[in-house]
Amino acid sequence: MRYGFIGLGNLGGHLAASLRKSGFEVVVHDRDPATADRLLALGATWADSAGALAADCDAVLTCLPSPTVSEAVLGQILETAKPGTTWIEMSTLGRDEILRLADMAAAKGVSTMELPVTGGVHLAAQGRITMLAGGDKALVDRHMPALEAMGEQIFYMGPLGSAAVIKVITNMLAFIHLVADGEALMLAKRGGLDLAQSWKAIKASSGNSFVHETEGQLILNGSYDVGFNMDLALKDLGFAMTFGRDFAVPLELAGRTHEIFLKGKQAYGGGAQSTQIVKLLEDAVGTDLRADGFPARLE
Repeated sequence: MRYGFIGLGNLGGHLAASLRKSGFEVVVHDRDPATADRLLALGATWADSAGALAADCDAVLTCLPSPTVSEAVLGQILETAKPGTTWIEMSTLGRDEILRLADMAAAKGVSTMELPVTGGVHLAAQGRITMLAGGDKALVDRHMPALEAMGEQIFYMGPLGSAAVIKVITNMLAFIHLVADGEALMLAKRGGLDLAQSWKAIKASSGNSFVHETEGQLILNGSYDVGFNMDLALKDLGFAMTFGRDFAVPLELAGRTHEIFLKGKQAYGGGAQSTQIVKLLEDAVGTDLRADGFPARLE
């Protein structure tokens, strides 16, 4: 099968590279042609537009920053995609968005599968990211070899829209954990404890989290370089708050976290790293959370 990949940013570039390294024929496109250089070096083919890519592929994967961009790119894909093409949407969308866009695709004979991923850019680079699949089970099974090339754990969540819900839930938890980890580390620092030793103790405790193990290291380094920005975090938290209203679930922790991220964007800008949300606390109390021996980026 010939796969097209649109969106070669922090995440998409690694995922497309994993496909190509596993021997799949891959055609790539991004609004910034420079992002494709390493893919072309691996033997991928460049397409000058999303439409040109779709005309040449059996399946098109998109990894894009917002529902608005996803809809615009899908429109270009549908102009040229052959009936029977699969659109695999890896962007984080709301349930209503993916269902609406899937209806648009179906009207042109294109099947839709949702495949948001979770775990961080560093795991995508290793081909070990977690993939959350939604849609027709037979369609998911048809593309399973490609999924296994990009990710380590693949969860089939159910009908189309199911993966959108669980992806938002996982991101909501990650942002709550991020704020909590900053508060925990600050308590340790202001309590006079060694931060490196405190990080290790938390990691080995019942208070540990994936966020503490990964993003906690970037905070202690001071780089905050997680490859995910405030605007994207606010988009996902906005989806979570919508689900809370739709499903009649009061989300007190998520709501407070959403408010904190709004403050973070106001202070540092929407393009700031999402981990810089902890800098709000550092700035508020005039204390940096720094320790030796932690990486600037996760490998």
